[in-house]
Amino acid sequence: MTTILSFLTQDLFSQSKPRQLTEEDFYEIKTLPIPDNIKLEIGGVAPMPDGRLGVCTRRGEVWVIENPYQLNGTQPSYTLFASGLHEALGLAYREGSFYCCQRGELTKLTDTDEDGKADLYESVANWDLSGNYHEYSYGPVFDKNGDMYLTFNVAWVGYGEGKLAKWRGWLVKVKKDGTLEPIATGLRSPAGFTVNSNGDVLYGENQGDWVGSGRITHLEKGDFAGNAGGLWWTKEPDSPLKFTTVKDIPDTGEPMFEAAKKMKSLKLPAVWFPHALMGISTADMIEDETGGKFGPFAGQYFVYDQGQSKAMRMTLERVNGKYQGACYPFREGFQSGTLRARWGNDGSMFVGMTSRGWGSTGKEMFGLQRLVWNGRTPFEMKNISARPDGFEVEFTQPISRQSAENFSNYELKSFTYKYQHQYGSPIINQEDTPLRGVIVSEDRMKVRLVIDNIRQGYIHQIMASGIVNDEGQALLHDVSYYTLNEIPKGELAKVPARTIVPMPAPTKEIKANTKKVSATKDIVVNSKEVAVLLKKHACLSCHAEGNKVVGPSYSEIAKRNYSNEQILDLVYNPKPENWPDYATAMAPMSHVPKADVLKIAAWINTLDTKKAKVDLNKIENRD
Repeated sequence: MTTILSFLTQDLFSQSKPRQLTEEDFYEIKTLPIPDNIKLEIGGVAPMPDGRLGVCTRRGEVWVIENPYQLNGTQPSYTLFASGLHEALGLAYREGSFYCCQRGELTKLTDTDEDGKADLYESVANWDLSGNYHEYSYGPVFDKNGDMYLTFNVAWVGYGEGKLAKWRGWLVKVKKDGTLEPIATGLRSPAGFTVNSNGDVLYGENQGDWVGSGRITHLEKGDFAGNAGGLWWTKEPDSPLKFTTVKDIPDTGEPMFEAAKKMKSLKLPAVWFPHALMGISTADMIEDETGGKFGPFAGQYFVYDQGQSKAMRMTLERVNGKYQGACYPFREGFQSGTLRARWGNDGSMFVGMTSRGWGSTGKEMFGLQRLVWNGRTPFEMKNISARPDGFEVEFTQPISRQSAENFSNYELKSFTYKYQHQYGSPIINQEDTPLRGVIVSEDRMKVRLVIDNIRQGYIHQIMASGIVNDEGQALLHDVSYYTLNEIPKGELAKVPARTIVPMPAPTKEIKANTKKVSATKDIVVNSKEVAVLLKKHACLSCHAEGNKVVGPSYSEIAKRNYSNEQILDLVYNPKPENWPDYATAMAPMSHVPKADVLKIAAWINTLDTKKAKVDLNKIENRD
């Protein structure tokens, strides 16, 4: 009898608290096997109408893959289509030919004798190079008129430099005669860009000089996206920008929104991707035009991050004629650095990867995988739109009204980054945005969040960790970040009066002050608590306990014998020169509370085998 009662109790409990679903329950990553003798460091992906797949590599090759969908359980086969190219980082297929973007040339590759290999290599366009390693070139991306666009990295000389070779740091259009038409500048490392269904160019940027964090920007002719490297070429007669120099940029460390008031050509990002919280090296982006074959996100965008080997999601809207919107987590776990993504003929997504020299959380040096939706709808924040007094959040499934109306289920705040010539930026000006009211739609598919302290020009975090659906299932991802460039006009929501907790004073950039740090020798390490902190503050995006990821492992850091206070100082004020073997510099994480950093530091210092060994699972937290 006891056994039966126990079983029934357990069954009821499992029904009231369903298993938390994971990304894998909705989107499967299928790995394409690659022959051992092929180094498929993918720089470009181009699906072909007949179901084959073209890929180009950083090693200068183009491969055609038969049966990339692995139909009927058979394996794909690889044919070398072209070789001898120079670091190919973009590929497109059109009207029987491949168009490949090399470091210094756009090349048309055609198989005229139909033997499966290119025998005609035609130079469509070419451009200058200085020989600097950072002068990567990307594209082509076709628009609906058949015109092609390219983007060019600036060189790496101290901070980004564009004057070493013409049109570095620019978006250009390839004219019919092969000449380049400059469109916009201010680009630093534009590894991914697209022409959307409206004909608008959107490009992704990586953190660096003049770039506080990753971001997506809408580029129109004559725009300046913020990096000074390409301004040298505004003096050219065909430049769409009037002559501008770095001296014209307000390099004060103020938010980019404020700097744009002083420099009218400065184009604000449509969406910021907060560094480490959402990604560290924005790569390709792709608009969902599959007609529902990839899930409930039609018309939205999937943005890949090379360093964190993952896909994120982005929604856009136009407010006062300008793009703005939100980003959301989507799918982690790819095998290498996710650089390129293209739709397959069946509505799945091919993802091409490479990490040599760049580092990524995916451990492999390269890879080719396919992301497939299994038809099951995940419970997600589907879309966020701005309102005059807050935001409206739409969900993919009806929400529990009780959970949605519980104010404690939300964590709302806003912040931004410095606009400065230095590399990256800490989070600055972080403030809470107190919740004044919650209005759930009649169909329970939307919730309007009425907030105090809505701030134009800031990134607004919307975390809804307590929201559940009718089955009691929590959101698959409970956080999003909305970039509020414009506050829409309209009626304010009518909500019941509510006592609002006074807002704290604005938080400026937090700087480490180790002299005032309290003694930490009595900190008790609790591994479970530290695990929560590492996830909360996105530390695991770049570091792991025992393995090198984008940054050094925690075990390797422990060997340096830093004190807890020194680790605190290095988290707030990183010193990339301490780790010269890592390509990606750590951003200042000065927004992380001091107490949390010290707990993490104390845990790190238990990992050094030279120090006293500690069984973290047996240590109780006395805080």
